[in-house]
Amino acid sequence: MKKFVLFVLGGFMFTSCEKILFKEDLASDNPRDNFEYLWKECRDKYAFMQYKKVDWQAVYNKYSPRVTDNISKDSLFNTMALMLNELRDGHVNLVSPFNTSVYLISQLGPENISKRLIEDNYLSRPFFITGPFVHSFIDSGRVGYIQFGAFTGTVTDDQLDYMLEKYQNTRGLILDLRNNGGGAAPDIYKIMGRFVENKTKIFTTKDKSGPGPNDFSDGLESFLEPHNGRRYTKKLAVLCNRGTYSAGSYTSLATKALDNVILIGDTTGGGLGMPNGGQLPNGWTYRFSVTQTLDLQGNNYEDGVPPDIRVVLDPADVAKGKDTVIEKAVEELKK
Repeated sequence: MKKFVLFVLGGFMFTSCEKILFKEDLASDNPRDNFEYLWKECRDKYAFMQYKKVDWQAVYNKYSPRVTDNISKDSLFNTMALMLNELRDGHVNLVSPFNTSVYLISQLGPENISKRLIEDNYLSRPFFITGPFVHSFIDSGRVGYIQFGAFTGTVTDDQLDYMLEKYQNTRGLILDLRNNGGGAAPDIYKIMGRFVENKTKIFTTKDKSGPGPNDFSDGLESFLEPHNGRRYTKKLAVLCNRGTYSAGSYTSLATKALDNVILIGDTTGGGLGMPNGGQLPNGWTYRFSVTQTLDLQGNNYEDGVPPDIRVVLDPADVAKGKDTVIEKAVEELKK
């Protein structure tokens, strides 16, 4: 019997899986059995095969000859990892006791952020660390700047209340999601629910429901519910780059449905599929995207959510101690 487990967005939270999860006739250390199993699972259940125009049979033809009966475990792992990387998806991983495969989405574009520059020039002393948030007043106190490095799943109402009370008199807020690789999806709703006044539809998610390329469910609509308490109704600028992935991309996609929020920076890394996975006959685990999430117009931004205003760091600004993306956000918030 095969076991499937759900994974946190963007993270590596694999459950402990042993061969006993398989029927006796399926458990196998044979390299060919494991390669074939993984290839077929992706063929039938990966959600973006058609969207990405991946010829999965051609991928099979490329890597299958490398799998022999006497192939080493290292070589078998590397062969299957290379095969999975043909999907160009940061939510696709293979995990063994000795290695983990990763597709590095953040390297598809410039980093578009300098942490040291921000620390030296924007986080006034003393700045504040509130749970997973690092924040400070900028622009002579007229704007609040909030860094959020990962969707940790630890965001609380007390933390959000504290920050929104502190910055209640600003002209606008900046939420910096650059290099935020994702994490716990509930944080999306907890945070963004502070910036809506009414129940707001933000996107639709469809499950891969069968082996055919167009076998998907009808779709589940997602909504932001306004928080029953302190909210922020002025402008919010969300900053993104290619390292903004998974839950970061979901948040970026949600901004498209909000009139008081503007997305600034570079195209995100994507990752708009919920990862799910299981184990191979030899006990190694894997995961890949099994859903698609579409915006309100039905657009699929799996390869990256485009910003409303594209801005990249200008070396001339950096030399002056300025973050071009933050400066543009401040300009937009003051309009």
